[in-house]
Amino acid sequence: MPTSPKAIINELLVDVFNNILRIEQQHMRQQGVKLSMNEIHVLEAIQKSEDSTMSNIAKRLHVTVGTLTTSMNRLVEKGYCERYRTDEDKRKVFIRLTRQGKAVLKIHETFHEEMIDAVIEDMHLEDNAVLIDSLEKLTDYFKNKY
Repeated sequence: MPTSPKAIINELLVDVFNNILRIEQQHMRQQGVKLSMNEIHVLEAIQKSEDSTMSNIAKRLHVTVGTLTTSMNRLVEKGYCERYRTDEDKRKVFIRLTRQGKAVLKIHETFHEEMIDAVIEDMHLEDNAVLIDSLEKLTDYFKNKY
């Protein structure tokens, strides 16, 4: 195991990130969802976007519109979302979730709720303001830096 604080923090962050993704993917598969975590996170970005154009969704995901187009084509083909235009501006293409896409996100949301409930219970986080404050600062750092 690394000995410098920098190396330890790096290893811990990588381990936490990889473990959450692995467990999340495993849970979604057990629930019958056959999408990649990337595809699920695209659906989540669609759901959270107020103006669900391709450029706004790509910006939210920090990817190019071209990269998003590849994922979007697969998700539309699989029936998880659909493209549409409005009468106000026929040039703009919007994305919305289908019933199938919303169902996947409900499963995903439930996973996160259960994971956080378990973490709070097992680690007694309600009593640990320092850890919560540190996680908030870490989140803010990554949002602002990247």
